[in-house]
Amino acid sequence: MTVAVRSFAKINLGLYIGARRADGFHDLRSVYQTIALHDVIHVSIDASGHAPGASNRGRGIEIVCKCADSRVPLDSSNTCYRMATLVMDQVGAQAKVTIDIEKRLPVQGGLGAASSNAVATMLALEEALKRRRVMKKPLSGETRLRLAAQIGSDLPLFVVGGTVLGVGHGEEVYPLADLPAVPMVVVTPEAGVSTPKAFADWDELTRSDSSDRLFEVGRALSAWLRGTSHAGAPAGAGGRAGSPLSDLVRAGIGNDFERVVFSQFPELRDIKRALERAGSRYASLSGSGSTLYGLFGSVGEASKAAERLRKQGLRAEATRTLTRREYWKRMLVASR
Repeated sequence: MTVAVRSFAKINLGLYIGARRADGFHDLRSVYQTIALHDVIHVSIDASGHAPGASNRGRGIEIVCKCADSRVPLDSSNTCYRMATLVMDQVGAQAKVTIDIEKRLPVQGGLGAASSNAVATMLALEEALKRRRVMKKPLSGETRLRLAAQIGSDLPLFVVGGTVLGVGHGEEVYPLADLPAVPMVVVTPEAGVSTPKAFADWDELTRSDSSDRLFEVGRALSAWLRGTSHAGAPAGAGGRAGSPLSDLVRAGIGNDFERVVFSQFPELRDIKRALERAGSRYASLSGSGSTLYGLFGSVGEASKAAERLRKQGLRAEATRTLTRREYWKRMLVASR
């Protein structure tokens, strides 16, 4: 039994970094938004027994990835492997599990690919076990969130999908009213940004600032979220066409990582400017990078911008954001 699930990417609509906590994490504030770009995770199970040499329940797990990027681990450090282990232990199942990662998203790109892959593995494995009648019902939403948070800070957002508020160190998520689908262009540079180093650089930059910035920036996020309450209303019907884009700019929403990443990788600052010159209404680094994105007023504008950027030698792709309903509707690809 093989089940294939789309593993959608995310962007950050603003990302604010607070002080480093005693546990080593930083308090964060961010609005996550799922988008249509994705990997595909293929999960197959053989309930007749374990993989050779696997003696513990749920440890007969194999990771396969034919991508050329050596940064994708094929051992127990892979987030998909860790998620499969947790799920098999949770349901008490015994089976050989093979996870084939069809890689399309960039590694270390700030799009949450590894985290999304893990959540897609959980959902595909649930479906495969259910169809083989190894488990009678899917995991509860609470259990999914708990397992996701055990692996990483930005996994829980993919258990929700759509427009999501992230607090704590990103693991505490709250579904927001969905923004309407927005056309966008994603640019994936060759450079890979290390998130731990980006946080360390941020600490160095702000070590003399003892104020709690999260109280200050909370007002900006609140102002933007209030401004989206009429988002999506048709023009001429009392709404404001394109208001999510204009409100982002008006509220001054930004990504703190740009302050440290752009100095290390000035080419990324140049790409943001190129997106703006190509007509983006709002452009930003996603996560700690290196991926950047620009939001556009129409599909046509986004397509023309992507073509223009590709002529400049950039890897640019036109896509759009995904609402929560679309995210879950488009998740399952096929099974055999």
